Amino acid sequence: MLLAVLALAGCGSNRVNSLQPHSHAARQIDSLWWWMLGGSAVGFGVIAVLLLLGWTRRHREQLPFGGGDRAATALVVGLGIAVPLVVLTLLFVWADVFVVKSTAAPKPGSTRLEVDVVGEQWWWDVRYPASGVVTANEIHIPVGVPVRLVVTTRDVIHSFWVPELNRKIDTIPGRRNAIELLADRPGRYLGQCAEFCGLQHAHMQFLVYADPPAVFRAWLAGQARKAAKPTANLARAGERVFLREPCAACHTIAGTSADARVGPDLTHLASRSSLAANTIPNTHDSLADWIGDPNHAKPGAKMPRLDLKPADLRALVAYLETLR
Repeated sequence: MLLAVLALAGCGSNRVNSLQPHSHAARQIDSLWWWMLGGSAVGFGVIAVLLLLGWTRRHREQLPFGGGDRAATALVVGLGIAVPLVVLTLLFVWADVFVVKSTAAPKPGSTRLEVDVVGEQWWWDVRYPASGVVTANEIHIPVGVPVRLVVTTRDVIHSFWVPELNRKIDTIPGRRNAIELLADRPGRYLGQCAEFCGLQHAHMQFLVYADPPAVFRAWLAGQARKAAKPTANLARAGERVFLREPCAACHTIAGTSADARVGPDLTHLASRSSLAANTIPNTHDSLADWIGDPNHAKPGAKMPRLDLKPADLRALVAYLETLR
């Protein structure tokens, strides 16, 4: 029964797996984990054998194959002190020489690209300072290019973690911590907040897209543009709804008068694959449901329910779907 529960615990479509590394740093962490698991298994095996030996010989005074008190003392000191000390020392040296150095944060200015990430309750604000690009919950990086990622937060402590690319790093109010992201092949990598931060901690995810360099440059150029003016009548009505209702008091859409920073930047909302920090897909119906009742999809979310008229909701969704 226990084995079945453990097996089912690993099931799910949103997979966070640190044992499938796709970067040099993640491979070093993976190797250390396997060495630690192997050493622990051997140590557990030795202890199990000694316990079994002690139980089977519980009515005998001497150790097997002879030997008196000195042999017993040597056995305890050897297996109980010397061997663990040697093993732990080797693991410490391995971790310090290979793992810590390979996962260390790059120095400012040492990489061609820097990304700033701010943890919020409960989503991720993502900014590319050199180009002025602002997005949310999705980070794009070029394959094979080291990226210095700097994290902080304005509310509580979060923990930024992309297990297939590198180690965890905490986001702490008033402090800027850095880490390197370097993917060795194109792909989509799931990230997760790994520090309990409130009611929706489990749904504070993000996605890292490792794009071929040409694809990344095209994406970055597209994200740097202001939102295009809607042409369809319904979308134009939706823009007016957005600017009239409280939406504009919380969100930014470049190219309009909405420039608030309480919630995610929506300038290119329709280009994202998910909503609410990877909680629901970015589809027409999901977007309408999210706007209509945010706390139904994500209880505790700080986005208020607007109670829009059906016609206004349809127009607003139509407008937001033009923001590519």
